[in-house]
Amino acid sequence: MKRLSELEVAIFADGAEKAGMLEMYAKPYIRGFTTNPTLMRKAGVTDYESFARDILQAIPDRPISFEVFADEFTEMERQARKIATWGKNVAVKIPITNTRRESSIPLCKRLAHDGVPLNVTAIFTLDQVQSVVDAVKGGAPAYVSVFAGRIADTGADPLPLMVEAVRRLAAAPNARLIWASPRELLNIFQADAIGCHVITVTNDILRKLTLIGKDLADYSVETVQMFYEDGRAAGFAL
Repeated sequence: MKRLSELEVAIFADGAEKAGMLEMYAKPYIRGFTTNPTLMRKAGVTDYESFARDILQAIPDRPISFEVFADEFTEMERQARKIATWGKNVAVKIPITNTRRESSIPLCKRLAHDGVPLNVTAIFTLDQVQSVVDAVKGGAPAYVSVFAGRIADTGADPLPLMVEAVRRLAAAPNARLIWASPRELLNIFQADAIGCHVITVTNDILRKLTLIGKDLADYSVETVQMFYEDGRAAGFAL
């Protein structure tokens, strides 16, 4: 197993809770950040722009993605162009489709070729990957965010899809593939092994990085100790 310092995949922290973001900003191996409206709502954010500008003041030198929250493409575009002005390290997240299954590809192509850095998100299929590659090729820097974890939630193995996505992104040197929504620490090593460029990881999973390389026999004893102490603390008797 590789050491953390040997990984080539860039680890981005995924969250919208300021204290947690700053905790990860202090770690040099965290090379960027992603947010979304769901994470912001969960964190109690009520003023989108104020939150974003505050975070950008605290984290001015690593990539950060902020997502539009409209469903109409004209309003998505207005929001995207505004968000893009907030900082040179900002990428604008555009969902691959709206709620009516209408493709955002025309908008992505227009924004990319107008110089707006993008993070095209909520991608689940290779057809979607290909459409984004074709749209952003030759434009501004872009991320192609494939929700590998959610694909796995359906019982499908996302690894073959991600391998093929890496291959297809070679046609767009300005684009980087994101392994999104990982479910376990192992996914970081899987993403690295296939040459995926970025993986977005929540703080809960990132805090497990201290387990890398841990002796499994020791881990076994620690787990038994946990069960034993919890049984005693609960006062169980037979």
